Amino acid sequence: MDNNRSGSALVVEGGGMRGIYAAGVLHAFGRAGFDPFNLYIGVSAGACHLASHLAGQNDRNFDITLRYSLDPRFISPGRFLRGGHLLDLDWMWDQTITHYRLNLRQIDEKLKTQQKDFLVVATSLKTGRALYLRPDQETLEHYLKVSSALPILYRRILSVAGEAAVDGGVADALPVCEAHRRGAADITVIRSRPASYVKKDSPLAVAFFAWYFKKYPALVAAFRHRADRYNESVKFLSEPPAGVRVTQIAPPGDLDIGRTTRNEAHLRRAYEAGVACGEDALRRR
Repeated sequence: MDNNRSGSALVVEGGGMRGIYAAGVLHAFGRAGFDPFNLYIGVSAGACHLASHLAGQNDRNFDITLRYSLDPRFISPGRFLRGGHLLDLDWMWDQTITHYRLNLRQIDEKLKTQQKDFLVVATSLKTGRALYLRPDQETLEHYLKVSSALPILYRRILSVAGEAAVDGGVADALPVCEAHRRGAADITVIRSRPASYVKKDSPLAVAFFAWYFKKYPALVAAFRHRADRYNESVKFLSEPPAGVRVTQIAPPGDLDIGRTTRNEAHLRRAYEAGVACGEDALRRR
């Protein structure tokens, strides 16, 4: 642990399509040129939104959500019931890399010249622990895909440096404690859930996950205890340690949006709420 706390961190939660709210907040930050952070940590969709933000491509996440995420070739319940992906990340990555690629060079130059750090969170199948991946130009797109690989909903198992891994939300869905461990004294968190949200495990979901991943007991254990870890992170936000400032930007509870929402009007409203909340957060600083 770094006891010399002088850093400023931006943490962005995942949540599938709920992440469009974070895209709106980050658009407000980018438009205002607000970037006092030296550490960025993103999980799943949150990592993808952060990457576009760091690239200066403020419209990218909103455009991708409406242009590609709503395409039935990405989300397909029928395909899932036939044994395929519910969320086809292979198709999504192929489309966005071909037609709307991240400015990888700009991200790399920004991080290096300004001495900033960007971590993408994934979960190890072998240990069930969080992997805090530090990408470069060659690895970023793959790391983002691994971080977004929701277990079961995306059937393939990806790997990083020879280690099989899945979505970072299993091990550390809200990595504020990791930001603190790395020395951040000022932590801004963009949530995909309302501030009052408390995670509860579904016994049925846990049982199915345990059956599906029975070859990976450590991953099953991580999934079984993810609500406890998530709620510990939420407690950190409301009761931060002495000397640590936390700014939480969370959506209102009436957005009616879930992990696989395909209602364009709801997604637009969530994005606009994110922009408004981002602007409000800037006014209050």
